[in-house]
Amino acid sequence: MRFFIASMMGRVFLVLVGGILASAGLTLFLASREREELLAHVRTVRSAERIEQLVLMLDAVPAEARREVIAAASHPGFVAEIARAQDDQGDEDAELTSALRERLGDGRRVSARKSRGSACTALPREADPLPQHGSCASVVVGLRDGTPLRLVLRPHREQLPVTAKAGSPLYWFFFLACLGLLAYAVARMSTRPLQDLARAAVELGANIERPPLDEHGPTEVRRAASAFNAMQQQIRHHVQERTHMLAAITHDLQTPLTRLRLRLEKVEDAELRERLLDDLSATQGMIRDGLDLARSMSSEEPRQPIDFDSILDAVCADAADAGQDVTWSGRTHSSIAAQPNGIRRCLTNLVDNALKYGGYARVTATREGGRVIVRIRDGGPGIPESLLESVFEPFFRVEGSRSRETGGTGIGLTIARNIAQKQGGTLSLSNHREGGLVATLELPIA
Repeated sequence: MRFFIASMMGRVFLVLVGGILASAGLTLFLASREREELLAHVRTVRSAERIEQLVLMLDAVPAEARREVIAAASHPGFVAEIARAQDDQGDEDAELTSALRERLGDGRRVSARKSRGSACTALPREADPLPQHGSCASVVVGLRDGTPLRLVLRPHREQLPVTAKAGSPLYWFFFLACLGLLAYAVARMSTRPLQDLARAAVELGANIERPPLDEHGPTEVRRAASAFNAMQQQIRHHVQERTHMLAAITHDLQTPLTRLRLRLEKVEDAELRERLLDDLSATQGMIRDGLDLARSMSSEEPRQPIDFDSILDAVCADAADAGQDVTWSGRTHSSIAAQPNGIRRCLTNLVDNALKYGGYARVTATREGGRVIVRIRDGGPGIPESLLESVFEPFFRVEGSRSRETGGTGIGLTIARNIAQKQGGTLSLSNHREGGLVATLELPIA
């Protein structure tokens, strides 16, 4: 739940749901008030019509027949009587008074008040069979001959059908379900371009030759995808330029270095000649290794499915055939999508590194989940914990057994990690509890 809230999708979802719920609540509140005002107006108009009809009927009949007409017209919620003193309690009902005067004219005595308590029970109890309500409208109207007519109107509260009630659980269930689906769809649609961009950025770190992003969708998304593709193209161009430059330097240096070697062969001092030739060989090795490092970062070799067990067996067998102390065990029975020459170079560097600095290489391969894991242990003294990451830096060498005297320029592990990362894998080092260094290579299964 915390991860969902911390994500962009979760925040967009919560903002949408919260905003829509707040808007719906405010709308429901305003609609409820509007509905109550409308119902009150409708009740006032209906009451004025009924009072008008009763007054006109009483004006048209003889005085002695009025009580019978009143008794016939009275019903629950609408009770009237003749010659009853007016009760001035309550606030004036201006709307009902205005409606009655508009219908009956200004020549009549008209008074309407909103009353509560005893004013609502002043009429004979037998005339009103309903239970007493807390509020009512008390109206006094003068007939044509001046006789006062008093009426008590108790409001009848209209009820909506159960299926249409705003507070119905069924209503809220469907409302929240539709709201949740809508908010999820909008949040997913809004954050998908960010997810695609983040995934592309991760893939770019592993493979500079990955396919460009599709430039479709809203204007902002297309602009972001276009900028990302332009950045990828520029990085690819810079890496290729660097590789070509190093290749050109290496090629151009071969001729003067070869001439220098021929001239050094003519030095008469044998000891001096040997030292100079060693330095020259080291220089040529560093140039070749530098070019290999650049190529490992910008290899254009296509990926293809390869049998991982076969390529690991081939690397170990080659080392064993050369008389090296190499043993391997375990099979993954897995295929990986990778650059065959790159994976072979990575495994070869790791095995050679173990043999060079540890005397032997013990290789084990396993499959864990969706990844193949290769562990290569040597018999050396190990590396201080503080330097386990530093050895992956180009041209870094640990003092002591891993010095220049053992050979190499210190970029074998750098090349191996570059290749592993380009295949979507990882390479790490650790010291074995019984001694020696362990290189752990993890690669995703195709």
